[in-house]
Amino acid sequence: MSTATKDPKTRGKAPAGEKIADWADGRVGLYSLAKANMRKIFPDHWSFLLGEICLYSFVILILTGVYLTMFFVPSMAEVEYHGSYVPMQGVMMTEAYASTLDISFDVRGGLLVRQIHHWAALIFVVGIMFHMMRVFFTGSFRKPREINWLFGWTLFILAIFTGLTGYSLPDDLLSGTGIRFMEGAILSMPVVGTYIQMFLFGGEFPGHDIIPRFFVIHVLLLPGIMLGLVAAHLILIIYHKHTHFAGPGRTNDNVVGMPFLPIYMAKAGGFFFLVFGVIAAIAATATINPVWVLGPYRPDQVSTNAQPDWYLGFSEGLVRMMPGWEWVIPGGYTLNFGLMIPLAVFPGVLVLIGLYPFFESWLTRDNREHHIAQRPRNAPTRTGLGVAWLVAYGVALVAGGNDVWAVNFNLSINAITWVCRIGFFVFPVIAFVITRRICLGLQRRDREKVLHGRETGIIKRLPHGEFVEVHEPLPRETLYTLTAHDQDRPAEIGPETDENGVRRKVSPLERLRVKISRGYFGEQAQIPKPTTEEYREITSGHGHH
Repeated sequence: MSTATKDPKTRGKAPAGEKIADWADGRVGLYSLAKANMRKIFPDHWSFLLGEICLYSFVILILTGVYLTMFFVPSMAEVEYHGSYVPMQGVMMTEAYASTLDISFDVRGGLLVRQIHHWAALIFVVGIMFHMMRVFFTGSFRKPREINWLFGWTLFILAIFTGLTGYSLPDDLLSGTGIRFMEGAILSMPVVGTYIQMFLFGGEFPGHDIIPRFFVIHVLLLPGIMLGLVAAHLILIIYHKHTHFAGPGRTNDNVVGMPFLPIYMAKAGGFFFLVFGVIAAIAATATINPVWVLGPYRPDQVSTNAQPDWYLGFSEGLVRMMPGWEWVIPGGYTLNFGLMIPLAVFPGVLVLIGLYPFFESWLTRDNREHHIAQRPRNAPTRTGLGVAWLVAYGVALVAGGNDVWAVNFNLSINAITWVCRIGFFVFPVIAFVITRRICLGLQRRDREKVLHGRETGIIKRLPHGEFVEVHEPLPRETLYTLTAHDQDRPAEIGPETDENGVRRKVSPLERLRVKISRGYFGEQAQIPKPTTEEYREITSGHGHH
């Protein structure tokens, strides 16, 4: 048996890592920060992973984007291609398109990284959309999280425009068609449209500046803003803590879950590599944006099947649904309503989505903090509005590909367009009514389960000959989960006169708020949840049967 003795020179000296930690603590208070935040509790629910998918996709986009930037040439100068892709040799093209071909065929791992970047971009936007749907349908945007909702909403808008600029950089036939579409939309803007077009393109289309400017916007401006918003979003999540769903021991004053270190961090690290692996597997097996098949942009070669990525398809659908109305006003100035009205609807809908938390706060006049996420069924009107918006989005998306639907299913493109025009206004209303009725039905079922218990399948014959099914009382934990939510009451205007008999002045805005509130929270919009008295009466009187 051997014994080891410490070197006298190192006896009593702190390890290098501890010295670094002490140095950092003396300057930024590392120990106090770690003590306050490393044991933060995070709830555990599968829907919270949607936000993590967004974060990890964004990290993958940054990593792959840095790699691609090293080889991409953001220039519209024309060159003759002499690369390894034989079908394109001798073809005149921009340096942007030629460098994209070089990345795809000559740079080691370039094509895989390009595809990972593109797929990660699509998944990033999908993740943000689904994450916002989760926040919307569960009411997780309520106080104190309105600012964080705005951060997420802004990230969604920036992600769309970042995707547009990145999708346009290769200067292939498809992306060039998209830029042409965007230029037409800009020109339709009254008075300022031509000025914006000349400033952005540096002259008549296509100009020589659009690709370099898109490059700066795509790799520097928008990612920088998004990085700051992501950091602010995460800081507010840590500060406000996650919402959690109702259950035993879960209140607005606590958080039930797992600590940040080591459990949550280990799971998050594993999930990052899982997301990265899935995206890499998709990129390696499913081709996306094969620019070498499309060729460089030429306006005389545009044909059908030219659609943007899905997150911008609805904007094109709005334009295709809109009739080509034009007014020529005195002076020979043309107002193109076929583009103006869709351009007004597109940002208008996005603004309404961003401001919705403040609308609901104004409607309820609820100043309490909410850390319990709602079940969508317990907010039927809001859930119905969300589904109606998704249906309208889906109709616009179908309209954006009306030519593809017509060609592949041998349908009339005019018939598809008219169905979408009518459906854009009719289908969301139908979806709203059906969704709200489903939510009310689920509320009614929950009420019956609370008051009458769970069906056991056991049939019992009563003394007077009646057959009934025996119901089993629900566990206390389930009862709490089904009844822990709050129900907003519809607003009331109040008495017409005050205590002195003077007629009260009620503003038109307040009257509007009361009317909307009755539609949101009235008798037809929600089922009253069972009260304690009702439960005691039905359980103590004749029991569950």
